[in-house]
Amino acid sequence: MRPIEYVAPTTVEEAVAALAEKGEAARPLAGGTDIIVQLRGGRRAVDRIVDVKKIPELNELSYDPQAGLRIGAAVPCHRIYEDDAIAEAYPGLMDAVTLIGGIQIQGRASLGGNLCNAAPSGDSIPALIAHNAVAEVAGPGGRRDVPVEDFCTAPGRTVLGPGEFLVAMRMPAPPANFGASYLRFIPRNEMDIAVAGAGASVVMDGDTVTECRVALASVAPTPVFAEEAGAALVGKAPSDEAIAEAAQAARAAAKPISDMRGTAEYRTHLVGVLTTRALRNAIQRAKEA
Repeated sequence: MRPIEYVAPTTVEEAVAALAEKGEAARPLAGGTDIIVQLRGGRRAVDRIVDVKKIPELNELSYDPQAGLRIGAAVPCHRIYEDDAIAEAYPGLMDAVTLIGGIQIQGRASLGGNLCNAAPSGDSIPALIAHNAVAEVAGPGGRRDVPVEDFCTAPGRTVLGPGEFLVAMRMPAPPANFGASYLRFIPRNEMDIAVAGAGASVVMDGDTVTECRVALASVAPTPVFAEEAGAALVGKAPSDEAIAEAAQAARAAAKPISDMRGTAEYRTHLVGVLTTRALRNAIQRAKEA
């Protein structure tokens, strides 16, 4: 068995140094629900695990109605959905957080880990994109911000360079008349990987959509920011025809493959259905906000 060094820094700077020293042979650990499974299964080999849970900044969860939401990369899912103010302000994010694994997994898994795992099926990523989230990254060159839609570059790969790691995710405060939703399709009721997923957010002014973002899961090598789908609805009343136009744009943005969980044609069909439903949910929530 290959020995793995375990280190647990208490500051961001110590974590950067520990990761940079080993380069690709070091990986951060937060909840561990992905990396430990990958190591045990032989899908990944490392010389050093850097446990970031002891860094206070990575465990911070803060929400301000004016400043917005900041979620440390090691904050487990249950802390997010158990906060009533956050749950009310970020409904699409709550849809996703409560879908990740089961109750036991949600006690360990973090949105930071879900994002850094960079799986095309990651449930939180379309919701983060719909909520216009930004990833805060620290590394040997200092700190930088990356829009979440630009974070994943291929299955299992991200923009993170040697020695860099995710510190937190930041979302703006939701404006008035804001609504969001995330939906996925799986063969079972829970505890499965999405065949397809869709996240959407809207801002309404009366009966007109003034802002709209749509993102997709499991239909391309990375989560998809379907910018054209959102643009198709902006400036219009959310009629069935306008929503259908947005859903068609989302279908056009999807580039799925066929595998054991569904054919490319089936997934493309699901994108249209899920985008339509996610948009309707988001619009209803915006009207009730």
